[in-house]
Amino acid sequence: MGKILIKNCTIIPISGSVIESGVIAINNDRIHYLGPESGLPTDWKADTTINAEDMVALPGFVNSHTHAAMTLLRSYADDLPLKPWLEEKIWPQEAKLTREDIYWGTKLALLEMIRSGTTTFADMYFQMDKVAEAVVESGLRASLSQGLIGVQDANEERLNTGISLVKDWHGAGEGRITTMLGPHAPYTCTPEYLTKVADKAAKLGVGLHIHLAETKDEIENIKAQYGYTPIALADKLGLFSLPVLAAHCVHLTTDEVNIIAEKKVGVAHCPESNLKLASGIAPVADMISAGIPVAIGTDGASSNNNLDMLEEMHIAALLAKGTTGDPTVIDAHQALTMATLNGAKALGLDKEIGSLEVGKKADIILINKKQPHWMPLHDVEANIVYAAKGSDIDTVIVNGQVIMSGGEVRTLDVNEIFNYVVKRAREM
Repeated sequence: MGKILIKNCTIIPISGSVIESGVIAINNDRIHYLGPESGLPTDWKADTTINAEDMVALPGFVNSHTHAAMTLLRSYADDLPLKPWLEEKIWPQEAKLTREDIYWGTKLALLEMIRSGTTTFADMYFQMDKVAEAVVESGLRASLSQGLIGVQDANEERLNTGISLVKDWHGAGEGRITTMLGPHAPYTCTPEYLTKVADKAAKLGVGLHIHLAETKDEIENIKAQYGYTPIALADKLGLFSLPVLAAHCVHLTTDEVNIIAEKKVGVAHCPESNLKLASGIAPVADMISAGIPVAIGTDGASSNNNLDMLEEMHIAALLAKGTTGDPTVIDAHQALTMATLNGAKALGLDKEIGSLEVGKKADIILINKKQPHWMPLHDVEANIVYAAKGSDIDTVIVNGQVIMSGGEVRTLDVNEIFNYVVKRAREM
């Protein structure tokens, strides 16, 4: 770490107006100044200067819901509905994954996310200590939770593993790692198990990461079993008294939208996964109208099949317009906010990341706008949402550390990752 000056760039702070030509000064892990170069204190001297001419600076993307190591199962079980995809294909294959598989599959995901501008992600999977190791090495920021499938956890071994993750890894990596408990979903966790997990989370002082209201079948089955929809059941059980990151929320009534808004539940909208599994289209416009700061997630690479947040926000914006018949719904700035500041809010990290502000963490990406698909540049935010590609990301800075420059990732060995993944895929 040290003092870094990014100069000659267009700055999109998210929390304020676009700065057409400015500088960003970084002191160690935090933003010291941003604005016109004329406003930079004369006594501040950089150790490193990045000439960002033809670049756009904005907060790194926050992928609010994924299963990183599922990169190993990319394109393995495509074109299936959620239930058979999960129960007949994914779970049996996941049972064969080793701790080393999780480590290297996660590294592949981190490489992909860095290259497409993600600086923070929320992950729910298993063998999460290996995920944490990979995150620390990569330099990324992450909110990690052990996936807890209650119907397979009679002796509470998984729950205890999730608790150990919180105790051992919360605050690791210079504070880049935070943790939650991760009850998978009401259809894999009984009410008694969900209550137990919530009680443990409250004692540990952490939130919950859970899948809710993803498919119509889920809604019908939970209502048949317990007399409540998944949202109503979670509310009745008191889960929403804790900070909750709820993935999907595809099938919601107006009352449930109001419950989510009132209880300040963070929603991770995963449009591409929901489309690919034919789970449905979340009522994002209704949630935003209710004051819910909807975030964006990719879900895992097995149901997406990539981890590109630029592509995800593009689809999110177009879907909202198409389903409402209103082209003004989710404009470019709103889509960028969903992929940055709203993601930070959903993870409980918005005081530290999600926007470019003095005092916040220096999690910054630079996008190369000198591309044919960017020309002409009438509206920089619109170009990012509707025209940019993941490959346009040039530089990634997390916690004040440059982890990618000129499109080259500095913290991960690309060939080593590729060699392991190719070898393991052949064996599997």
